[in-house]
Amino acid sequence: MRSKLIGGIAVCLAYMAVGTSIQAQPVGNGFYGTSSEGLIDGGGIPGTDSNSSWLSAPLGDPGKPGVYTFFEATILTQSWTLGNQLVAYRGLQDTTGVISGTPGTYLGSGARALSTGDFGRSSWAPGINLGVGYKLDDGSTVHFRIMKQAAQDYNATASGATPYGRSNANLSDTFLTAGVFNFPPQFAGPRRKTAYEGTRIGDIVDIFGNVLFPVGRTVPDGAFYGIWNGASVMTIAYTTDYTEAEFGGRVPLFESRSSKIYGLGGIRFHHFMERFNWRTTSFAADGSAGPQDSAKYKNNLSQKLYGPYMGCAHDVYLGNKFSLSGEVTGGAFANVVSRRAKYELEDHTIQNKRSTNDLGLVATGGASLHLWWYPTKGVQVRAGYTANTFWNTERIRDPIAFNYGALDPVYGTQYFRIMHGVEVGFSLFF
Repeated sequence: MRSKLIGGIAVCLAYMAVGTSIQAQPVGNGFYGTSSEGLIDGGGIPGTDSNSSWLSAPLGDPGKPGVYTFFEATILTQSWTLGNQLVAYRGLQDTTGVISGTPGTYLGSGARALSTGDFGRSSWAPGINLGVGYKLDDGSTVHFRIMKQAAQDYNATASGATPYGRSNANLSDTFLTAGVFNFPPQFAGPRRKTAYEGTRIGDIVDIFGNVLFPVGRTVPDGAFYGIWNGASVMTIAYTTDYTEAEFGGRVPLFESRSSKIYGLGGIRFHHFMERFNWRTTSFAADGSAGPQDSAKYKNNLSQKLYGPYMGCAHDVYLGNKFSLSGEVTGGAFANVVSRRAKYELEDHTIQNKRSTNDLGLVATGGASLHLWWYPTKGVQVRAGYTANTFWNTERIRDPIAFNYGALDPVYGTQYFRIMHGVEVGFSLFF
């Protein structure tokens, strides 16, 4: 049976390749009854007596013209496209040099504290696929559908609580530092972050702490300048979202006693949305922190694909109210790309953002395999696997632009992206 299905799709592709116009060839008794009792747009071959139904509902005959609807639950996953970028280190920088003697000296181990690699990798997301269509007299159908996947959220956090409480003797590793620069004074953070600030260092003291020779110096407030220098908590989050819509139809090309071949075509819309967020908070030495001590960074990448698709489908009747269907599609899409990067103080007093837009070209190819069941007249149930591939989309390679004054995060080309998973649902014919 699998060879018949694959062979039918191969024949359909061959017909399309040479541009031959094929008309449906009705067969006397069809699969049962008359050949007019064929497939509806959802696919599948009715396997029950068209005059019987155990449902007391106003359902129609799927072999005749009429309206139908369908509902499916999906669970899909897609390629991981976010790059692995180091976000923060353990330690802090002596901004003024009053402690180390050299401004900008790094104090601490510099061990990795947070990176986008801490997100893990792609998971599965549930969704729904809803649609409505109409079947014409000649067996052709037109339909509209929309599919929405639940957003996938990934989070990672670093704080002053080091693994097993291990740190340097001066506790410098209990602080976090990221290399943001060119930021205005509003992002300076608390004036006093550590116990060092406001104290004297370098004096010669006795065993009781009494100053014998005051040769040291006082560490001024603001020795660790910037919210991202000596921060207390950093959190990164990544969200992916996917939406698909389609207006299309199918036309019968060939029919035998046990199978049918269709041509597919229409217009599709795909929307990939990726959101990266980074929140940094610097607590004062007394444990306090306000909105002015927290900074947010956002990087959103939106890709909207518009274009035509075409393909073919082959349905094979298995008997006992079951059938097997397979289809392949392909298309070329215009990709409207929008990029938005922004730094913002949490009290909303200041921000800096950059927006860019581009237009690209994306090729797509997809395939699906479904098992159909026809429990009663006007009801069709299906379950199967579907996959769509996308060639030449965009990705966020390095989501963070550390130069506040010139936001330029690194994007790249995702040469291959796949969205695939399982669908289970039903259709009703009225």
